[in-house]
Order: sequence, then C-alpha cells, then structure tokens
Amino acid sequence: MNFYICGPTASGKSSLAIALANKINGHIINADAYQVYQGLPILTSCPSLAEYAQAPHHLYEFLSISEEFNAAKYRQLALAKVKGLQSSDKPIIFVGGSGLYLKFLTHGPSPIPAGDQQLRAELETRSIEELQAQLEKIDPQSYNNSNFNRHNKRYLIRALEICLMTGQPMSQVKNTWQQKEESINKKLNGIYLNWETPVLNNKINQRSQFMLEQGAIEEVRQSRAQASQTCRKAIGYELIEQLLDGNITQEECQETLNIRTRQYAKRQRTWFRKEKWLKPINMQNTNLDEQVKLAIQAFQI
Repeated sequence: MNFYICGPTASGKSSLAIALANKINGHIINADAYQVYQGLPILTSCPSLAEYAQAPHHLYEFLSISEEFNAAKYRQLALAKVKGLQSSDKPIIFVGGSGLYLKFLTHGPSPIPAGDQQLRAELETRSIEELQAQLEKIDPQSYNNSNFNRHNKRYLIRALEICLMTGQPMSQVKNTWQQKEESINKKLNGIYLNWETPVLNNKINQRSQFMLEQGAIEEVRQSRAQASQTCRKAIGYELIEQLLDGNITQEECQETLNIRTRQYAKRQRTWFRKEKWLKPINMQNTNLDEQVKLAIQAFQI
C-alpha cells in the first residue's frame, strides 16, 4: 500500500513520515524536487543522519548537483524504486512538497502539450476575430464555455495550439484527462498537512535562520561552480549567491528568504487544496504522537 504525506515547506512532513514509518514498518520515498541533490542537505532541509537511521529512506541525496532533473525523470526513478520494494510487502510512504513531481508520479504526464513556438508565432499574426472563428469551428464547446475568455488573445492561441497539436478539440482532451484523474483519485491515499498561516510563517522564519547559520551558505559556496540550472532553482540558492558576491547582507538575505519561502508555501497550499484525493490534516496544537494518530485515521490503516 502506498501512502502520500504532502504539505508546504516547514510543515513537518519528514518527522511525521519517520514516525509513521516506525509505526507501520514502512519505507519512505522522497518526493521533493531538491532533496534529490547531493551536497545541499541543509539548504534543502533533508533529514539528518539521525533521522535517516530511524527508517529506510530512498531517493534522497543521490544526484550530482551538476545534473538536471525534472518530474518525468523523477517518476521513472520513483516507479522503479516502488517495483524494487514490492517484494518486501511493506508500506511505502511518499513524502514531499513538490506538487508537480507528485502529480507526475500518481497520474502521469498531462496529455496537454507544451507550446510550439513556430505554431504560436503563426497564430500571433492573426486577428482576434480570426482566432475566434477558427476556435468556434473546431472546438465550439470550449468557445462557448462561460468560463473561457474568448476575448483574450493569449487564451485563444493556447486553445488553438492544443487543438491543432493533438488533433482533438481542447474540450475533449481536458474531459478525457479529467475522467482519468477522477478514476486514479479513487485509488490514492494521501494527506496534506495544514497549519494556520501565522504559525507556518513563524516556522518558515525559524528554518531560514537555521539554514543560514548552520551551513547553507557554505553548501552554496562549494557547489556553485558545478550547480545545474535545476539545482539553482532551490529556494535560497541564488539569494545566497548574491550574499557571497557581496551584493546583499546576511540580514537582507534572511529576510528575502523568509518572504520567498512564505510565497512558495502559499503556492504549495493552493496546489494541494486543489488535489481532491488529498485529505487535509489540521496540525494546529498537536504533538507528533497526535499527528501520527491523525494520519493513521486519515489513511484508515
């Protein structure tokens, strides 16, 4: 059985996953986009050595910082890891805050294609009236949808891109994907950890201070010459580079890191709340033992 513990940064996912793994004799698989990298355990808030020792952990700190990484590569590795663990017949706990990685893992890639620059450039030359007429002809359901802004040229171009690249009306592509999602959702067992915003913000501020004081600056100093573009997208990486270059003070670095991490946490919360298969767990005024009980109740273990 697979379980999923999701939530914003600093919400206590790792500690809950370890405690739950001990309770149900499970394995933990990382679902964070940056904890895969070697050499950045403090910046990316990886489990400590003591925490690793408390339960079997997989897909943490295995990738060179010079390597690019994405959701598709993660899905391939995670599914292979699950297959390798199936013989042990032990529960698997996925834990992380990277919504896109989790979505790729649980549902697979969306059938909606990325934009095509050449096609988009050609569509840009047309008037909004021409775009409207074409979309109404090939996808009247989307065109007449009250939630679709047919007067927005960018929306029209994107809708036509999807129609022309897939060979199907955008409405059909989305309806098929929605039906697939609903079918998959019924088979998934996941939670997201919910905190009141002021409490979570305080936890984020404490984490930022800890990171800067306990080694994140040195991690960036040692890795920046080899770091991939994916690696450099980790929250705080480029800020610390600015600090190392003397462009900002450590106080400015920490304050900006607080703000950016809070903004990221807000996006994470929005993402997880939209995932209907995830059950919210109220973490307010709970200790770890209580959180484990709430998770077991939600998972119906």
